[in-house]
Amino acid sequence: MAQEKEPKKEQNKASYTAKDIYVLEGLEPVRKRPGMYIGSTGVDGLHHLIWEVVDNSIDEAMAGHAKNIRVDLLPGNKIRVEDDGRGIPVETHKQTKKSALETVLTTLHAGGKFGGESYKVSGGLHGVGVSVVNALSKWLKAEVCRDGYVWAQEYERGKPKYKVKKTEKCDRTGTTVTFIPDEEIFSKVEWDLKRVVEHLRQQAFLTKGVQIEIIDQRSLPANYQSFYFDGGLLSFIKHLTSSEKPLQETPFYTDKEHEDINVEVAFLYGGDFESKQLSFANNIYTPDGGMHMTGFKSALTRTLNNYATEEGYVKNKEDNFSGDDAQEGLTAIVSIKLREPQFEGQTKARLGNPEARTATEAVVGDYLKDFLARNPGDARKIIEKCLLAVKARKAAKAARESVLRKGVLDGLTLPGKLADCSSKDPADSEIFIVEGDSAGGSAKQGRDRRTQAILPLRGKILNVEKSRIDKMLLNKEIKALVVAMGTAIAESFDITGLRYHKIILMTDADVDGAHIRTLLLTLFYRYFPQIIGGGFLYIAQPPLYRIQKGKEFRYVYSDAEKEKAVKEMAKKAEDKINIQRYKGLGEMNPDQLWETTMDPANRMLRQVGVEDAAAADKLFDILMGEEVEPRKNFIQSHALAVKNLDI
Repeated sequence: MAQEKEPKKEQNKASYTAKDIYVLEGLEPVRKRPGMYIGSTGVDGLHHLIWEVVDNSIDEAMAGHAKNIRVDLLPGNKIRVEDDGRGIPVETHKQTKKSALETVLTTLHAGGKFGGESYKVSGGLHGVGVSVVNALSKWLKAEVCRDGYVWAQEYERGKPKYKVKKTEKCDRTGTTVTFIPDEEIFSKVEWDLKRVVEHLRQQAFLTKGVQIEIIDQRSLPANYQSFYFDGGLLSFIKHLTSSEKPLQETPFYTDKEHEDINVEVAFLYGGDFESKQLSFANNIYTPDGGMHMTGFKSALTRTLNNYATEEGYVKNKEDNFSGDDAQEGLTAIVSIKLREPQFEGQTKARLGNPEARTATEAVVGDYLKDFLARNPGDARKIIEKCLLAVKARKAAKAARESVLRKGVLDGLTLPGKLADCSSKDPADSEIFIVEGDSAGGSAKQGRDRRTQAILPLRGKILNVEKSRIDKMLLNKEIKALVVAMGTAIAESFDITGLRYHKIILMTDADVDGAHIRTLLLTLFYRYFPQIIGGGFLYIAQPPLYRIQKGKEFRYVYSDAEKEKAVKEMAKKAEDKINIQRYKGLGEMNPDQLWETTMDPANRMLRQVGVEDAAAADKLFDILMGEEVEPRKNFIQSHALAVKNLDI
């Protein structure tokens, strides 16, 4: 057939033929789209590299072949992970015709976790772990002690510098991986010792009888820490609740197998209202829970309800505990180990195996029934706490409906003290939560009325860490805030109803202002975590000083800035320098407040986020909770680190 000429008008169009289909080979896909494999190229993704390498060592430990894991933070952003497991095989791989070590380090989905009996359970499900680390490192060296020798190979950005070579003799087995993350990939390459320690302590809790050492050699003397726990989750639960007064005398703990799935669970009730639950599958933290957590919650609620009915605590079905009632004040850890975990995504946030639910529900249901029978004192305290939660839930529902009726049914009546903005677009709108009527008056006069709303709060709001939601919603200031935001609260919460995409806490730069800000942060952390998670909560940064010399003046936001400004201004003219210290926002004129703290062109805002939810939760418990002793201990241990203390 004669080939027709392409019309002239099509000649300038980009071609799309077979030659335009690009095939990324080896580890190229990882370098092109690193976020698909490690979640991000920020601080979380950077540290995920360590977790991936350590996971391989943990897998050896779970398989019964390793007892010691060591992590060294070295100068030059280098990190070394060493274990005494069997060592990655080094003989030639039949399929790739390369050393098995090179195959594992340069091939995605290559490893000993896809079949056979090498690993009964493993965290490195996808087999991309160490190869991804190799791809995202500017340099990596693998050393394997096996068959009486050390076998070594180095890589640059995932490509081997030489074939695997046999070096000196060794009389043990194990694998050592040393690497330097690639600055071309990551926004910042700097290891956070605290983050590393917290993660590895957690792994030690989850892997009984394994010693994990962390040595920070980036400065002298080296910082050495070591973890070893024989108690498993029982040790973990005691660690998590160390600053709290437990309700139970005996923690709940079980470690059993059900149809080839190992289920380990520990829980302890406390006097708080919040529930703290951690879940793991094959030692991988599953922040979004999954089937194992569904099974745990179902068994907990059902068993407590059955016990309460059988023992005569509950006589009417309408008084049965809901899931939330049964979990109030509960700190729980659920860890399961299974052959083929089905995680959602490479970052493994949620477990999807239906059999995980069945196994967890069966193990917890059977043992909890026995636990309650053997510990009648603890059982009574738990049931009484659940009964109290039922009463509070009903009272909270009435209080919540009252707030909703005021905010919705009465024609969207907004609080009288709210000076709303004219814009109805949440993306354009912001609300300033202001301390007191005086500052509120200045803010109302100085604001941009189109986009900025002002809600003044009178006095210090209720400490919600010590109060249930029904009592909280009787507080006029909190009720006004809930109605103004438009999201409702608790199970009625709806983030799509949020009327402002910037909620700005603007309090005085003194001790009282800091206290009010802390109370507000506690409120948002406990009852509006989605607002924090969505990036909608901010803290305003009013200036501490106004420095004037002649006609020139500056606003500064710290003592260091003040000293610098004074030195610079002293060099210029002979006029006397006048320094005004702002104690309260009400001391500023409306135009000053606008210029320094509210004008989007000049102001400084700090966005509120939560990096480590468990650590934040524990800190809120200590600082804002009922127990005095943990707060006293915290203050004493941090007394020497206090800065900017107003006297």
